[in-house]
Amino acid sequence: MARHTDTIAALATPAGTAALATIRISGPDARRLAGEIFGCVLAPRVATHCDYADCSGSAVDDVVATLFAGPNSYTGEDSLEISCHGSPFIARKVLADLLARGCRPAGPGEFTQRAFLNGRMDLSQAEAVMDLISARSERSLAAARQVLRGALARHMAELVDGILAALATVEAYIDFPDEDLPPEDRSRVEERVSAALRGTNLLLATERTGTLLREGIRTVILGEPNVGKSSVLNRILGSERAIVSPEPGTTRDFIEERVNVGPHGLRLIDTAGLNPDATGIEMLGVNRALENAAVADLFLLVLDATRPAPPLPPPVRDRIFSSNTIVVLNKTDLLGDRDHPVAVPPDGYQAVAVCALSGDGFEPLLAEIARMAEGLQTTVGDERIAINVRHAHYLAEARVCLEDALAKIAGRDPAELLASDLRGALNAFGEISGKVDNERMLDQLFASFCIGK
Repeated sequence: MARHTDTIAALATPAGTAALATIRISGPDARRLAGEIFGCVLAPRVATHCDYADCSGSAVDDVVATLFAGPNSYTGEDSLEISCHGSPFIARKVLADLLARGCRPAGPGEFTQRAFLNGRMDLSQAEAVMDLISARSERSLAAARQVLRGALARHMAELVDGILAALATVEAYIDFPDEDLPPEDRSRVEERVSAALRGTNLLLATERTGTLLREGIRTVILGEPNVGKSSVLNRILGSERAIVSPEPGTTRDFIEERVNVGPHGLRLIDTAGLNPDATGIEMLGVNRALENAAVADLFLLVLDATRPAPPLPPPVRDRIFSSNTIVVLNKTDLLGDRDHPVAVPPDGYQAVAVCALSGDGFEPLLAEIARMAEGLQTTVGDERIAINVRHAHYLAEARVCLEDALAKIAGRDPAELLASDLRGALNAFGEISGKVDNERMLDQLFASFCIGK
């Protein structure tokens, strides 16, 4: 990443024609540039309608400019935002003029990196900015917003405070052995370490939730051939995405689409029918279905309501449970005068009777999908915190250190060894918040951001 003392500029809105485009500037020259370009002193945090004049004095566009004085800005530096008309030509001319005046192009994520380096947010909050931009559902948006507002940082601060208190007690007996200290009592240290371990495990339990929110809940539609799996997919999507035919085995490969059901984002996967007698290409489709089942989060097991339920192949039978599977009894329009479907779901499984042809029963089915999707996710108290893979790595490191510390307390090991474990836990926590400086790690992390953020 280039020098953090430069004044940077970038387009902060997507490239292309739109009603408006926003160019963002941050750095020590932002206030001076505002005076040169607009010929007046901009009051901070006041949107001002004025003409943008380039280096030659020619008017480029009439714009709305807002100055944000540091440290009360997104980056913690003097910043300027210019909203011009959304012509790509105009936006390019404004950017070219800013570069001619001494700005340099911002790197990916450099505005957010400056916010982190200037103490406007910790590293977990900076990562939440990207989660917020990438959010595809109400739940993923809520989780990103809570972490951005400091929910994870607050929990981490509590863990760090507890470990610091324990470490201070331990190191007092290491550093001042000749002082008139009361007899060493490790019970209070043990309480604090145990509390930190519980908090660490609670945060680690949200790793799967983070994956579900960021990638979507992998929802696999399973069933024997010609039970209406593709029709169920089309009805949930609200479009004819999959080919539907009365001929068994129409679906030879899996089809994946993203869809929101209630507040949850799903990766909905239609698979080939589980035909035990399949051969050739159809067998390849069955194998793909089994591969998807092996990594699924949620199952829609579609049965023909007019026929007895067939046995499931062992790989599927070993993966489905009442907590992750909804039995969809399809083709209820063909039951005639029967009061109940012929197909009987396994004991304890939630079943929903539907007709994919008419759409009957799909409102209850979508409600049940949303309910079960909610049950797959873990919250921390009332807060929806979803850690990412990086957080989980360092939390796992901290957990090992805390478990080792408790073992040393129980074994009455020397205080120096106990202190080393506690410092190891603190270092791991520091990696999450960014308190441990690692410039290469920071550059790599912020390089994954989009330009202008």
